[in-house]
Amino acid sequence: MQYGKKLVKEFDLDAETLEKELNEALGETPIDSILLDSVGDFKPEMIVKGKVVRLSGEYVFIDIGYKSEGLIHITEFDDPTVVKPGLEVEVLIEELDDGEGMILLSKRKADRIRSWEKVIQLYKEGDEVQGMATRKIKGGLLVDIGVNAFLPASQVNIRRTEDIGEWIGKEIKARIIKIDEERMNIVVSRRKLIEEEREALKSKLMEDIEEDQVRKGVVKNIADFGAFVDLGGLDGLLHITDMSWGRVNHPSDMLKIDQEIEVKVLKIDRERDRVALGLKQLTPDPWLSIEENYPAGRKVVGTVVNIKDYGAFVKLEDGVEGLVHISEMSWTRRVNDPREVVNVGDQVEVVVLDVNKEKQEISLGMKQAEVNPWDLVESNYPPGTIIVGKVRNLTNYGAFIELQEGIDGLLHVSDMSWTKKVTHPSEMVKKGEELKCVVLSVDRDKKRIALGLKQLDQDPWDHDIPSRFHIGDTVTGKVTKLTNFGAFVELEEGLEGLLHISELADHKVDNPEEVVKPGQTVDVRIIKIDPEERKVGLTLVQAHYGAGGEGGESSKKAASTTSSPMLEAETNTLAAQLRSVGEKIEAREAAEAEPQAEAKSETQAEASAEASPAEEGEKEPETNEGSEAEEEGKD
Repeated sequence: MQYGKKLVKEFDLDAETLEKELNEALGETPIDSILLDSVGDFKPEMIVKGKVVRLSGEYVFIDIGYKSEGLIHITEFDDPTVVKPGLEVEVLIEELDDGEGMILLSKRKADRIRSWEKVIQLYKEGDEVQGMATRKIKGGLLVDIGVNAFLPASQVNIRRTEDIGEWIGKEIKARIIKIDEERMNIVVSRRKLIEEEREALKSKLMEDIEEDQVRKGVVKNIADFGAFVDLGGLDGLLHITDMSWGRVNHPSDMLKIDQEIEVKVLKIDRERDRVALGLKQLTPDPWLSIEENYPAGRKVVGTVVNIKDYGAFVKLEDGVEGLVHISEMSWTRRVNDPREVVNVGDQVEVVVLDVNKEKQEISLGMKQAEVNPWDLVESNYPPGTIIVGKVRNLTNYGAFIELQEGIDGLLHVSDMSWTKKVTHPSEMVKKGEELKCVVLSVDRDKKRIALGLKQLDQDPWDHDIPSRFHIGDTVTGKVTKLTNFGAFVELEEGLEGLLHISELADHKVDNPEEVVKPGQTVDVRIIKIDPEERKVGLTLVQAHYGAGGEGGESSKKAASTTSSPMLEAETNTLAAQLRSVGEKIEAREAAEAEPQAEAKSETQAEASAEASPAEEGEKEPETNEGSEAEEEGKD
């Protein structure tokens, strides 16, 4: 239109002149008739033939015999290089006048309609067609069978395909399942065609197949429980338990999709069209000769394939696994978790302990493949051996000393000191400390070694203590502990004596705390030494605190000659009291020895001499009672 207006302006003709020249050119025929004859019966949505007149940029001008030329974009041609003037094409009229005097045409729509008409003439619903998958759209694929047909994703295969895009560019055979002429849509199914083909193959297969047959198949699907194998029209199930005599963690460890394999037919259910297949059944069951191949005591090498809290499973060969219980992993180590010793994939040497053919179980031992260190303990650590070890653990009753890896000895609290009463091992040793001990005994069967610390030194009760401490000696000590039966006095480091409650004063004492206090320093006299029971008995007073009634006048005289104001002043202290007791005893002995003593004095001395053993006899049970109380207190 713009082009026509430009011509009119160029010649600048008035309306009268233009009409005159037009009539002369047309002659007697009316212009309306001429235009009607030349335009013909054209209308939108009509397919007409045309001829390419010229190309201008991206547009192609086509003459369809109308009063004006039509216009098509070059991209509507499949191959733009063949578009040249004179080329005849079929086009669809979209609009007869676009507002500028041009006709809008579409070659693509005309081609689609012609292709649709051709397909409709050739095919009907149920027919088999073949075409190439061109692209992926929502819900499926477009397949070019002359026109684009829709292939739903669910109809691509028997089993749903995860990525239907892998079919793009591939030739596909399918069955037409729906034709919508009004919308010009065709729906096809590849699955339906496959199912029909498989149904025919299945009928033939079910006629021929028998149990125990060996057949070839193709793996079509893999699940956690097994794999489906296409036998040719029917899928059989190869269960994971029938894949190998050995352990299979997942079917994909043994099989791949589209892999061709040989299988054995185990069971056929013809009513439900089901077939059970086996792969391991193609080889002999290794458990049939298990007792001959793995007798008890045989040493073999295997691979750790699985670990549980109670032990590790070791693969000896395909289909044969044995269990190494956690208790059979080490002679000496306390294994809490098998992973402390082995990991999956480790090669281990084991010994067959037991075989149960019926239950298909083999018991294995790892420690039995090594020398039991307890078999060498008696020779390596005979009694009397001096060892140095690390304190590994402390208990209420002693300390465990590590002699070598996995071999511990027990140092009991009673073997830590000759003289000190040890209530807990922490008083003598510390965890992690290097300690020297002596082996006392070895029990290989019970896996026990007794150690001693005090035995490194001579027992002081054999000679040292009896030689330095005597009955009647006065010694100085410190009160360490009070009990309801008396007080314990430390005479030197590691040596204590019992000051029985009856030896605290010459009168009855209800509570030792009335006389002494913990930490108080006291002077005591030894009244008993028992090396066998390792006990020392002490006293603060004698049976008779004063001299009255024992030595008569001579005793009083002797006592008076040895007394002094200073001594009387010191009697308020415990030490002074003990010294006073000693002086009175000496005075009594002097009075008994005097030859000119009066008869009365001699009689009194004899009575005193007779009374003394009796009194001492009465006192001894008290001492014994104190010793028994001491033993009870220590326990």
